[in-house]
Amino acid sequence: MKLVFLQTDILIYCLLLVIGLYIWRARGKAHLAAPWRKVARRPAAMASAMVLLAFVIVGLLDSVHFREPLSNQKPGVTEYSLEIVSLLDKLLTPLRKHNEKTYSAPLATRLFAMETIEQPDGRIARAYPRLQYGGAELGATPKGYARDIGRLTLKGTLLALLLWLALTTALSTWLTQHRNLGWRALWRGEAELPWRAILFTLGVLLWLVCVTWAIAPHYHLLGTDKVGQDVLYQALKSIRTGLVIGTLTTLVMLPFALWLGVMAGYFKGWVDDVIQYIYTTLNSIPGVLLIAAAVLMMQVYMDIHKDAYNSITERADVRLLLLCLILGVTSWTGLCRLLRGETLKLTEMEYVQAAQAFGVSHWKIMSRHILPNVMHIVLITVTLDFSALVLAEAVLAYVGVGVDPTMNSWGNMINSARLELAREPLVWWPLAAAFVFMFALVLAANLFADAVRDAFDPRAE
Repeated sequence: MKLVFLQTDILIYCLLLVIGLYIWRARGKAHLAAPWRKVARRPAAMASAMVLLAFVIVGLLDSVHFREPLSNQKPGVTEYSLEIVSLLDKLLTPLRKHNEKTYSAPLATRLFAMETIEQPDGRIARAYPRLQYGGAELGATPKGYARDIGRLTLKGTLLALLLWLALTTALSTWLTQHRNLGWRALWRGEAELPWRAILFTLGVLLWLVCVTWAIAPHYHLLGTDKVGQDVLYQALKSIRTGLVIGTLTTLVMLPFALWLGVMAGYFKGWVDDVIQYIYTTLNSIPGVLLIAAAVLMMQVYMDIHKDAYNSITERADVRLLLLCLILGVTSWTGLCRLLRGETLKLTEMEYVQAAQAFGVSHWKIMSRHILPNVMHIVLITVTLDFSALVLAEAVLAYVGVGVDPTMNSWGNMINSARLELAREPLVWWPLAAAFVFMFALVLAANLFADAVRDAFDPRAE
């Protein structure tokens, strides 16, 4: 295979490196590790962290892209397919390739709409055609459908139970050897970490994954869309898009908010007036209109320079990156205002005034005395804004200025499904799938953000 590094992939790898360096630094600093220990002691925070970790793993698997070699190779020359796939695509190959003709309901064996078909005896009749892949092992006349679904569900449940018991046993053994905690203390909640909440959440996630692994290759677990693509595959592929918008947009926003907010509060005077004028002007412009105008200009530029992109995937990735840049540039004003107010307070503290009296440069004062004391506000705001940015993608796709239509995203799923809500019978599963996945991610992010806010906010002591 030939590795392909999309622009958002490189930024994701850099983000992982920064997070790894922060964890390594925080382990050796008591004042950095203490708030995170408070977060780790809260059951709701650790349960939500497990859910977020599951989403992150899926997103990382979908961030390793490559081109596969063609089956018919010329001697001495290796040619690769033009299609860019990811590790997640390889794991979900049955879901990716098992496409039907059109809509089919979750776990169905026939199409959702009636069609005119020819019977074996030559007669023409109106009926629900058999799916090509949904329950294909049951034959043309699916018998034993309920028994087959039950068998696959039981298979996935037993596998999840075995994995959960193995992990629980390994954890209990490790805690007994290294923390002098037996399994009774583990289940009574006597350990420092809320292992009961962690293990319960892990059990639920394992059950969902194993049951999906057992059923999905044989049935369309969440049905198919208008063109017959598996809805579960689209929902899983949309995870990366949501995570990229929620994280990379934050990285774009931070430099503007951090330095402009600190400079406005530290220098005051005309510097403060200029920065206030800038973010007040930006806040006066309706956000959706500003984003829509920027996205439309970006789209015109990309349409003119089509030859600059080697594939549809790369073009969609560039649009995703530019959308993150636009969202970041238009969403930094709130954090900037908070940092300005906090910096105004910090500049009146004795240690800052002492540094100024000793002739310490402004750069050193801001970097050594101001920035470390406002990072709790930055961290709290970043975790709270993540959910808003994930939801913003759905709103932008609904009005037609979101990610590229060829890219899988929950916003595109909702935008495609909204027209089907008026038909009879109702096609509800694409919208429900996008809602459930988005709800799980946003809820987990909000619960974790609440714990981070309580742990890092000095006023919560």
